[in-house]
Amino acid sequence: MTQTVTIPLPADWRDFFALTKPRVMSLVIFTGLCGLLAAPVTINPVLGFTAILCIAIGAGGAAALNMWWEADLDAGMKRTAARPIPAGRMDPTAARDFGIALSVLSVLLMGLAIGWLTAAILAVSIVYYAVVYTIWLKPRTPQNIVIGGGAGAFPPLIGWVAATGHVTAMPVLLFAIIFFWTPPHFWALALFVQSDYAKVGIPMMPVVAGETSTRRQILAYAVLLLPLSALPWWIGGTGAIYGVSALVLSALFVALAWRVGMRQRTGPDDPMQPERQLFKFSILYLFVLFAALVADRWLVVQG
Repeated sequence: MTQTVTIPLPADWRDFFALTKPRVMSLVIFTGLCGLLAAPVTINPVLGFTAILCIAIGAGGAAALNMWWEADLDAGMKRTAARPIPAGRMDPTAARDFGIALSVLSVLLMGLAIGWLTAAILAVSIVYYAVVYTIWLKPRTPQNIVIGGGAGAFPPLIGWVAATGHVTAMPVLLFAIIFFWTPPHFWALALFVQSDYAKVGIPMMPVVAGETSTRRQILAYAVLLLPLSALPWWIGGTGAIYGVSALVLSALFVALAWRVGMRQRTGPDDPMQPERQLFKFSILYLFVLFAALVADRWLVVQG
């Protein structure tokens, strides 16, 4: 019997770009930039650009390694089957080497141009996502998103440290805000794509604990996020623009999470509109919240 061997087609630049998860990277770059701009010092524009470039390259490298490791899982899910490796457009080895090269380049450039403390935090963030979350947490525990949320919470911390050279309470709070934002954001998505995760055996919370438990936990994290998001204002690290924005945005977040948390689906064909609304709003929430953080800092400088 003749075996057919599938040879990946030559990948082009769009496939390599897709490996970096550009949609996710846009949020990483934005929060990293906001951390840098909100810091109480002014960084040289060239160095600032270099720091954000390193954050972007590092995030892209970690994403490429994630796609390389999860290629078989991606092939089994409708949402990810068209990615470069499962679609047969890229050799897995090329994706792995690309991810390693980007990761190493970002850390070395950050260390040489900005400082080795910032580079070390960037390195930890890459390892956290590519190894701790992707290889260890995601396939083993329904708490994967909770613990793994730290991976996406590093950018504002890195941006702040790039500007100041040290870690203080403010960047740690920015890290914590994204850490607690991640579970309700991602579980809202997981609720309406849970069949994909179940099919490939990924123990996401809706698959393992069920929808009711997941909905309650979404609401719980949203409630915790409300006072946490206002802490930078309460400790005097920001002004009223950020503080009021944080309270209003978080109250809306809780309201949407309440709809999700208190809702019971009547069947598989029941549309999941509240879940989709929460997922979309959660992205807007983070963008506006961090924009308000920068606006506060800009007014202080102008004043």
